[in-house]
Amino acid sequence: MNRTPLRRLLAPLSAIALAGALLVTADQSAYAADTLLSQGKPALASSVENGESPAIAAVDGRSDTRWGSQWSDPQWLRVDLGATATITQVKLQWEAAYAKAFQIQTSPDGNAWTTVYSTTTATGGNQTLAVSGSGRYVRMYGTQRGTGYGYSLYEFQVYGTSSVTPPPADGPGYVMANPPVTGVVPSTAIPPAQNPPVTHREFQANCSVSRTNLNDDPIVFPGLPGASHSHTFMGNRTTNATTTLASLQAGTTSCIAPGDRTGYWMPTLLNGTTAVQPDGPQVIYYKSGVIDYRSVRPFPPGLRYVVGSPTSTLDEFRNHPGAVEGFECGDSTRNWDIPANCVAGSQLNVRFQAPSCWDGLHLDTPDHKSHMAYPIVGVCPTSHPVAVPMIEFKMAWPVSGNMANVHFASGRGYSFHYDVFNAWDPAVLAALTTHCINGGLQCNPRGFDQYKPDRGAALNENYELP
Repeated sequence: MNRTPLRRLLAPLSAIALAGALLVTADQSAYAADTLLSQGKPALASSVENGESPAIAAVDGRSDTRWGSQWSDPQWLRVDLGATATITQVKLQWEAAYAKAFQIQTSPDGNAWTTVYSTTTATGGNQTLAVSGSGRYVRMYGTQRGTGYGYSLYEFQVYGTSSVTPPPADGPGYVMANPPVTGVVPSTAIPPAQNPPVTHREFQANCSVSRTNLNDDPIVFPGLPGASHSHTFMGNRTTNATTTLASLQAGTTSCIAPGDRTGYWMPTLLNGTTAVQPDGPQVIYYKSGVIDYRSVRPFPPGLRYVVGSPTSTLDEFRNHPGAVEGFECGDSTRNWDIPANCVAGSQLNVRFQAPSCWDGLHLDTPDHKSHMAYPIVGVCPTSHPVAVPMIEFKMAWPVSGNMANVHFASGRGYSFHYDVFNAWDPAVLAALTTHCINGGLQCNPRGFDQYKPDRGAALNENYELP
């Protein structure tokens, strides 16, 4: 069945350019004291129709993006408000594929749900619902679709009063950028077509293991040796609990490009009690996470963040905006936990993407994540307007056969996460970013695209600036 009529605002990418800056303005006249609590908060859904309809698109404040589900019942969309809140109003802006029967539910923990609104006769369109309840999590739980398609929401807005005071912009745990990057408007432009076409916007940073089985984490537990679970480190050879930007810049690296002194680390993989280390150079991609790859800027020195979480559930990892292919080995792909068995002689692989939109103000924040955000349908949110390279880990461990005892030091496979502490030589990173990402090339660590050799390379044969 042709789905095009129900995607009239999303089908062409040009719609992003034309409407990307439009915001849904909430009418709060009846609830003047209440606040829009859901916008920009983490969202999770029971399913996703395709890559253009993620859960987060329903809480991004944009009327040109949407969440769409698979074509079955029931389906749900959940937003995490970050703290317990008193909920007074919910607004839903449906696409043509709407819910005829659904409930609005609240929960303190994302497990036990209380229904605060229920209907079996909804007709779609724009709905404003007066509700009374409390909880950290709020979800739309659809039990009957109004059409033969899925559930499709442009916006899911939750209003009320939060129990916490908004966090400060600076103070303990905040590392300020000096200078800050301000005045940036997220680009909604679509680069013009080229011949030959642009198919990739990336370069590789190939880095081997530099330190093993070290219970340090200079981002999460700075100055506290042994406070973390075991990590495998790549890149900078000096990374430890007392690492600073200055110490990284003074260190050496296991990366092919000597200008990349960045510290990269991830939880150690264990087979029983035996540590398993990646063998040889691992692939760390630097890509464009936004449609307008020309707008991507290099990382500022000292930017650091954590990707993923050791406390993730399987559903959170599976639906994470940075999860690409999950785990694979042999012919087994797209696993959200480590497979029970891998073909003998194969390797366990994982791919996971980092956020690529920066707030321009902070090199770090207390949760090591809030200063970074994922693009929404290819455009950075206004809260994090600066497009920076999108890192993608592609790790491979030499372990196969019975995988029953294979796990990370942080837990099950879906606890996989990684840390980045940028210490690139600024001129080298700028050259690779400009030549490869902004230039629309598929580059190796030299900044050379073998499919477009006439474009040359950013670095010389020693992986240094010419």
